[in-house]
Amino acid sequence: MNFLITGAAGFLGSALANQLAREGHQVRGLDDLSTGDPQALSPDVHFTRGDVNDRPKLWTLLQEVDCVYHMAARVSVQESILYPREYNAANVGGTVSLMEAMRDVGVHRVILASSGAIYGYQPNQPLTEDMRPAPHSPYAVSKLAAEYYIRTIGSLWGIETTSLRIFNAYGPGQNIPASHPPIVSHSLRQALRGGTLVVHSDGQQTRDYVYVDDVTSAMVATATAPNINGLVINVGSGIETSVRDLINLVLTTTGSQTNVVFNQKIAGGVSRMCADLSLASQKLNFRASIPLEEGLRLTLKRDPRLKAA
Repeated sequence: MNFLITGAAGFLGSALANQLAREGHQVRGLDDLSTGDPQALSPDVHFTRGDVNDRPKLWTLLQEVDCVYHMAARVSVQESILYPREYNAANVGGTVSLMEAMRDVGVHRVILASSGAIYGYQPNQPLTEDMRPAPHSPYAVSKLAAEYYIRTIGSLWGIETTSLRIFNAYGPGQNIPASHPPIVSHSLRQALRGGTLVVHSDGQQTRDYVYVDDVTSAMVATATAPNINGLVINVGSGIETSVRDLINLVLTTTGSQTNVVFNQKIAGGVSRMCADLSLASQKLNFRASIPLEEGLRLTLKRDPRLKAA
């Protein structure tokens, strides 16, 4: 098959692009490199630097494409609180631009990388796709809006659409910005360096951590799965893990004795989050295969930044 991946040089985008290329597919990648790294891409991926709002560039890249993975997005919850307009322009405006370009060229299948953050606070766990979303950040709102846009535009213009609500993905190659880094990669690096690990709130808040290879498997399966047009599907591990337990696993995996500090003055986000994977199992034959402890070991083994720490 011929694929176009927007955000192809990012953490999940590059993992997906490389996997599809290994399977023998023709893969084109688009990324503005605001956070992505083109060195993460296989030479078999045909990479173009550019913005997803550049319609003429999209027209060229979409020629003869069978399926689009829309991964391009700004993804920091905290940053979105400071810059909601920019998040709307990138995550919502970019999605609409892509859908218009697909209509113009005649491409009929798109898969959106959405987020479990859309659910917000929910008293009942695990989280099912039919729950009413309660987004708590402009980032989550932008992802929810993107879901509605692709489904609505898709139904109007005859484009098959699927949104994958990806939970807390982690693994080698994940971007670790200085401000508000993802907890798994940041904690591993801090533990290896002997730096203090600061946990927001009391660490009892839970998340669903899913290894990058499992996310990639779900995304690959979505490209050819039947009867999923218009659906939203959770992608996670299906296991609820507290931040406190994650930190203990990080310390055990790294053999670190580093200091852990709990900052009760900073909220830790929603109290619980765990994906119900029934629909993913039914529609994609998906089941997460890599437990968190093994995923942490693989991240240490495969990420040269952590080896050098």
